[in-house]
Amino acid sequence: MATAILPALPALRQAVVQSTTEPGCFELRTDLPMPNMPPDHVLIKVRAVAVNHCDYKMPARIHCPGAVDGCDFSGAIVRLGDAVARTPGGLRIGDRVAGAQMASQARRPWSGAFTNYIAEKPENLWRVPDQFSWAQAASIGCAVASSVGMALWWEMKLPGTPEVPNKEEMFVLVYGGSTASGTFAIQLLKMSGYRVVTTCSPKNFELVEKYGAEKAFDYHSPTCGDDIRNYTENSLEYVLDIITEAKTIRQCYAAIGRGGGRYVGFELLPDELMATLRKSVEPTWVMGLEVAGLELELPGGYYRKANPELHDWLH
Repeated sequence: MATAILPALPALRQAVVQSTTEPGCFELRTDLPMPNMPPDHVLIKVRAVAVNHCDYKMPARIHCPGAVDGCDFSGAIVRLGDAVARTPGGLRIGDRVAGAQMASQARRPWSGAFTNYIAEKPENLWRVPDQFSWAQAASIGCAVASSVGMALWWEMKLPGTPEVPNKEEMFVLVYGGSTASGTFAIQLLKMSGYRVVTTCSPKNFELVEKYGAEKAFDYHSPTCGDDIRNYTENSLEYVLDIITEAKTIRQCYAAIGRGGGRYVGFELLPDELMATLRKSVEPTWVMGLEVAGLELELPGGYYRKANPELHDWLH
């Protein structure tokens, strides 16, 4: 049987990287080396990327000159590492895949999604169904597989899942329900048997209700938190705050019932504010990059120890 001749790969790749001169800014490089290809990796030609909050927050707060930016991507496999090629039923050249990269890292400056070629382990990828566009596939990586999933089941420890829905009637608040991560969270919670309440602008009420929210509240209202608390009859225990700013934290705490509960944010929580809030609520926050299980050598409260247990839990 004749061996297929694979198209030649370029000698260099392009990427959007953190500026080497201006913190918080970016520059296009066209002279970066192609990714290293260990035997247990595949090489992917990127077809679409998605933009997350961390893609501009990280460079603005943590300057890593020359580090590739961007987390979520989709693309087609163009090369297989030797170990992958020998795996029966494994990924093959031409397969459509999507995933997420650790980006803006000083020790891993080559890692990031805003480039035209990526090397990744198969265990960190998912096959893209034919009915998904490249853009749709790219938008799922970090939002579902990492931040939302980790927040709801690793940190919040919700008892119900899409596979085994919760049988007890319980509310969960998704603050920022009309965002990409918010709509994912609403759908997953609805599938998991929860009554979902959310916040957004009135113009998006119909959108979030379409995705499964039972009731939407206007976050502009000064009584938003109290309104949610009244609607849930003082029983709300679980809150996912997609926005995570001082105002949203206060509104979420106001919504939680008398007995307290768990609050999970998507951003570093300000110590001074948290010290003034009631202690019956257990607060924490997630960073999607943690799911790789590797140490995140970032300054201040963003530092994370290596957590292989989290990586194994997700996979």
